[in-house]
Amino acid sequence: MATQLKTEGERPLYPTHPDAETPKARGDKITGERYWSKDFAEREWEHMWKKVWHVGGRASQLEEPGDFITHEFMHESVMMVKQEDGSIKAFFNVCMHRGNRLVNVEEGGVMDAFTCPYHGWKWGLDGELNEVQDEEDFPQGSPCGKLRLKELKCDTWGGFIFWSFDPDAKPLLEYLHPIPDLLANRDLESHKRVVWMTLRVNTNWKFASDNFNEAYHIPAVHPQFMPMIDDHYSTTVFEMYPSGHNRMIEKLQPSSRGDASHSVEPLWADVLSAWDLDPEDFQGRAQEGRDALQKARREKGPERGYKYADKLTDHELTDQFHHTLFPNLTLTGTFEGLHVFRTEPDAEDPNWSTFDYWYLVPEVEGETEVATLSGMRPFTEAEHETGSYKDYHAEIAQGDFLTQDLSLAETQQKGLRSMAFTDAYLAGQETRVRRFHEVLNDYLEGRR
Repeated sequence: MATQLKTEGERPLYPTHPDAETPKARGDKITGERYWSKDFAEREWEHMWKKVWHVGGRASQLEEPGDFITHEFMHESVMMVKQEDGSIKAFFNVCMHRGNRLVNVEEGGVMDAFTCPYHGWKWGLDGELNEVQDEEDFPQGSPCGKLRLKELKCDTWGGFIFWSFDPDAKPLLEYLHPIPDLLANRDLESHKRVVWMTLRVNTNWKFASDNFNEAYHIPAVHPQFMPMIDDHYSTTVFEMYPSGHNRMIEKLQPSSRGDASHSVEPLWADVLSAWDLDPEDFQGRAQEGRDALQKARREKGPERGYKYADKLTDHELTDQFHHTLFPNLTLTGTFEGLHVFRTEPDAEDPNWSTFDYWYLVPEVEGETEVATLSGMRPFTEAEHETGSYKDYHAEIAQGDFLTQDLSLAETQQKGLRSMAFTDAYLAGQETRVRRFHEVLNDYLEGRR
């Protein structure tokens, strides 16, 4: 079902890559215990989580040497620190003396050393032990200059800081391939994170990878989107890559299901009107508004302050580009910004996970606020919001799609525990769901 790139003149309609393949799967079963078994979760930890690259935060959080952020993953705490030369190093957040945590905050800064709160040992920004109490009282000799904090592989792309437990992990860009190429027009390094939210959810971490690898659920779960997002598989681009990552491209236009493609409903009318297009001109042919919208954004975008519009292809001016990165990261690019979704496992119970939602936006000249799921937000780096998803609600006309997804994730988690469920019976457009589980199996069984 992969769609080949078409061009008009010299401008490609959307970014593509020769590694793209039509989604296909071996047929591995998707069984319920994958979602609730502690034994299965332990296998994921040993054979997959210890090998992949993890997103630790945004480089913009580290402004000066000594600034640090921490990332709690399972039972580990990872500390990312800006160095004197501007680079970033990652360390286990643990003192090598007696194992105490060095820092117990999410982010902060030090002048030149991390001081263990237990015995006062001082560790330099580069991880080297510089000072200990009673240095002369060690029979084996002073530990200074001998001990270092345990360092992890660390790298950046797109303004994201990545780290890996695996000292032999393949280079980050090789691991992410070809996603950086597909998102190259968006200058993600300069985007600001205007929403930063972490929600605790009573479901296994894999629900989001399953959910974002298909659009089959949209008519039932998100019917409010059908007047402006074409969820039908016949108009959607589905791609998979040898790296295990996938992509789905949905057109910004009324759904091709039934008669919806002809009628201009209020949401679609609002999108067109915002760019000086008369919705009445498209009644009876509503999908043609997409081409007109692309032309309007191409012509008027830069003068309205959307300078980045010049860098985007025609389809990037309208459509939704969903990149699902194995194992737990989804990057959805739209004209307005980048939606980032991530799930991580609970350290104790595979029936629980955390769901992260970030919204990153490029600068629009003259604008100091940006529309988000949480209403209008200032164009500044957001503070971290945490809690239960049941306490969260959105404030947008399109409806609270995160709550819609998360509520289904919790009821599905209960159903997956039933002995009645032995495998998923998937439509062709859901092939990437099975492919995700097969890549996971490859890790668990030593093929990756």
